[in-house]
Amino acid sequence: MSLTPAKVKNHVWSGARKFDKLPDGNGLWLFVGAAGKYWRMPYRFNGKQLTYSIGVYPEVTLAEARAARDAAKRELAQGLDPGQQKRIRKLQRYEESGNTFQAVAKRWFDQWAVDKAEGTKAAKWKRLEQDVFPHFGSLPIREVTTPMVVTAVKTVNKRGARDVAERILNTCAQVFRYAVAHSDADRNPAVDVRPADILPVHTVKHFARVTEQGLPDLLRAVYGYSGRGEWQTSYALQLLCLTFVRTSELIGGRWEEVDWENARWTIPAERMKKVRGRPMTDHVVPLCSQALEVLRKLQQMHGHREFIFYSQRSASRHMSDGTMLQALHRMGYKGIMTGHGYRGLATTILVEHGFPIELVDLQLSHKERNKVRAAYNDAVHLPKRAELMQWWGDYVATCTAENIIMMPKRAAA
Repeated sequence: MSLTPAKVKNHVWSGARKFDKLPDGNGLWLFVGAAGKYWRMPYRFNGKQLTYSIGVYPEVTLAEARAARDAAKRELAQGLDPGQQKRIRKLQRYEESGNTFQAVAKRWFDQWAVDKAEGTKAAKWKRLEQDVFPHFGSLPIREVTTPMVVTAVKTVNKRGARDVAERILNTCAQVFRYAVAHSDADRNPAVDVRPADILPVHTVKHFARVTEQGLPDLLRAVYGYSGRGEWQTSYALQLLCLTFVRTSELIGGRWEEVDWENARWTIPAERMKKVRGRPMTDHVVPLCSQALEVLRKLQQMHGHREFIFYSQRSASRHMSDGTMLQALHRMGYKGIMTGHGYRGLATTILVEHGFPIELVDLQLSHKERNKVRAAYNDAVHLPKRAELMQWWGDYVATCTAENIIMMPKRAAA
């Protein structure tokens, strides 16, 4: 017999089994259990036995449940899976309301990206598109679970990109935190796990670099480098050694940034590495006499161009960041030295020769977190940094192919 509104309302769970199952006919059932009353319609699709969940009583009345059953029957007759169609309609509603994970992530991204460099923004969004959205981007953000996030993170790690996997977890946590703050979600499922819980132990791998004893042989190879655009690449490697700036900061250098009168090179804040919690300020590099000599040679050759080191393919662009690394590979230093390695090498030698690590950090552009204090340190310590850089230039000049003519130790400041 078909159900009646009174029977649906008055039936009390018997407790004899998990659910009392009351048939209404034509495939509709009322499941009554300890937690409440649920409308269900068992059906078969593509040879599989499935269950179509219609809703909870009394939110869904008997008449509404029958109408939903009839609609599901019509979808079956058309060769459609009613359960899948229900999920599609639900996602469409969330997409229209802007509450899918991807939609909320876009709103978070627009706010986060205000003061970020173009390259940083592009890389962040690309990782979301490639590694997160395919997993749960179209889901309502409230329905994204911790296991879903873990699966996305582990998938990235499987391709050998552990650092990227850790950044993906952090980015997801940022998106969920934004969602909670704007009432788009109730909780942050990404904070239930830490990288160490789901990723292999991370061992810090420093940039490859030669030792102090290996510096003379390296410089001999640099000065004698022969390859495509060899003179410019050789000068770039020399200047990288003499200034120990980051490779990206060197190749993006413009002639307008060089102050010949005061022997300084000012790298604009927008070209410096962006580090969370550190102020974005210009970085002043005092130029030793040896660095100035290299720059003067370059200026004589192409000082009319915009970039100090221009691309061999296009004079309107700067040298590629891989040019110097490939040159080092051709010299036989693959896995032994990188452009970034000069920074670690210079730090070790300078500290061992008595320069305060705080002063070396300033020259490495490891800024104070406080912007006012950072500007103060730059101004007050600039003469000392100029002394440091000239000492370093003199030290590099003493290197020969056979040995290092050791500079005298300095008294600790």
